[in-house]
Amino acid sequence: MKNFTQMMKQAQELQGRMQEMQAEMEAMTCEGRAGAGMVTVTLNGKGEMTGVAIDASMLKPDEGEILEDLIVAAHGDAKVKVEEAMKEKMAALTGGLPIPPGFKLF
Repeated sequence: MKNFTQMMKQAQELQGRMQEMQAEMEAMTCEGRAGAGMVTVTLNGKGEMTGVAIDASMLKPDEGEILEDLIVAAHGDAKVKVEEAMKEKMAALTGGLPIPPGFKLF
């Protein structure tokens, strides 16, 4: 029974640390850039887009398709950065133990 009690205590501690990490991730922002910085997309730790900045030179009628591609590319760059930050935080939290595939924090 002592092992079970100890295991439950560890699970509660892990749960508390997970909640702290989730709050940190929500507050975190990552920027993705494309087109040599002509387009910047900002995502929060949940992967939600919180901002887009577009250089004025890209706002020409004949640049629409290029601008669309740059927004998608900048979003992809920011998403990779958010995912990498998440992996780092999880590795620190779990002591390097791998997280099961498909496991989501949010």
